[in-house]
Amino acid sequence: MELLELRRQARAVIDDPALTYRQRVHRLAAIAENALEPPPVSAECAEALEKRVVCDLYEGNAPYRPRYVLPDYAVLLERGSSFLELAPARDLDEALAHLLIAYTQVPSITGYPVWLGDLDALLEPYAADVDDAELQRRLRLFWISLDRMLPDAFTHANLGPRDTRVGRTALRLERELLQVVPNLSLKVDPELTPDDLVRDAVETVFACGQPHFVNHPMMIAGLGPAYGVASCYNSLPAGGGSHTLVRLNLAEVALRHQGSRATFLDELLPHYVELTAELMQARILHLVEEARFFEHSWLVGDGLLSLDRYTAMFGVFGLAEAVARVLEHEGTPGSYGHDPAADQLAHEILERVAELVATRPMPYCEGSGGRALLHSQSGIDSDLGVTAGCRVPVGDEPALLEHLRTVTPNHALFPAGISDVLAFDETTRRNPEAVVDVIRGAFRTGMRDFTFNLDSNDFIRITGYLVRKSDLAKIERGARHDSTFLGAGSVAQSHVDRRAPKRVVADELDAGPAR
Repeated sequence: MELLELRRQARAVIDDPALTYRQRVHRLAAIAENALEPPPVSAECAEALEKRVVCDLYEGNAPYRPRYVLPDYAVLLERGSSFLELAPARDLDEALAHLLIAYTQVPSITGYPVWLGDLDALLEPYAADVDDAELQRRLRLFWISLDRMLPDAFTHANLGPRDTRVGRTALRLERELLQVVPNLSLKVDPELTPDDLVRDAVETVFACGQPHFVNHPMMIAGLGPAYGVASCYNSLPAGGGSHTLVRLNLAEVALRHQGSRATFLDELLPHYVELTAELMQARILHLVEEARFFEHSWLVGDGLLSLDRYTAMFGVFGLAEAVARVLEHEGTPGSYGHDPAADQLAHEILERVAELVATRPMPYCEGSGGRALLHSQSGIDSDLGVTAGCRVPVGDEPALLEHLRTVTPNHALFPAGISDVLAFDETTRRNPEAVVDVIRGAFRTGMRDFTFNLDSNDFIRITGYLVRKSDLAKIERGARHDSTFLGAGSVAQSHVDRRAPKRVVADELDAGPAR
């Protein structure tokens, strides 16, 4: 970056009246980082990045902190922290204070912690001697503090799979406070999670758009029992995380396709998967060997984080457009989400990518066997004319059962997370048990993550995070949550507020064709 351009960008940030002080500082830091040379890659990889066939998600030119950090907060509460000068937590007040203190010192790509831990499991032992009213009061102050101190909707907490007083209180607080932070997931296990807890969470979605629901046994099968769901449906080893998230634009790959399906699967995809992996590797090596994050982080020194629990995320998006392009070359009519031939091709493409990613070694990824983890990347605000992840395009979604049949077979391929946002109509409010049944059924047939949204509350689910419509209405005057700016872009560019609403109906009443 030339000095004049650097100064122009810095001045624009400093003079922007819509930005808070913290938002200015974060943007100025990014400008400074991007004045440096990026990690070296081949000319072909650099060209793919420049043309956004491969996308580094604007992580910055000089990685000096992992993209996603998932500390083992149980270690903090049980042992304390030498760096933070904290003794082990003895009661609920100390546990809440320890967590808030630690959160301010956890780095990430957003500048805020992306994972707050399994909050109910962490806090339940400290709540045993506190009555319900006092638990509600203390957790309410904690919940408000999270939103005010960490104003970014990528800040994510997990609940479940067991039923706890802390978890139930958290859901009540979500319905009462209607906050953006923390973003919330509920881990659901058919053996451990009672239906009335899932229903409680469903009714919380009616009020505030969250939590989303996680297939706990499926996650354990891919990541082991110690995992967390962070930021936008990013499933990663707890006590570790992800060095980077680099994504491959399948739509752009397909635009370079001219031959047969076999040519696309066996020649074009391997070429661009390798270029994506090359960029990932360069960024990991810089973080670990040049910036040496794991040699000086207090999280590693105090035992909350370990390099051998780390992985990297290989993201894909634009599947729907890639399918359309390859089918067009074959002369086959059909569109993803509506035709069996298109859905089958989509699965073939993803299986091929998964195979390639699983056989490509990646340095410092011992947390996933020395390989990257495949992730269905759920889009950013600058994406134009390309569908997030492996979703059916917004507004073109089929009826509920057909939608689930289309996307569910793909979920097994994405241990690092995949999301499909389902918009339900208002009739759902009158029958929350039906939604519980749908979630149970979806998980039983292989869905990894289940997320639904209602249009009638103040929340829009953008990708994995939420924004409030009331905040978007006054975006010109600025926003306290940094993520609101990204949400505004996604609403304007990708029209994520226009998802086709679905009724929850029985299979025998569904009008869609049998498949």
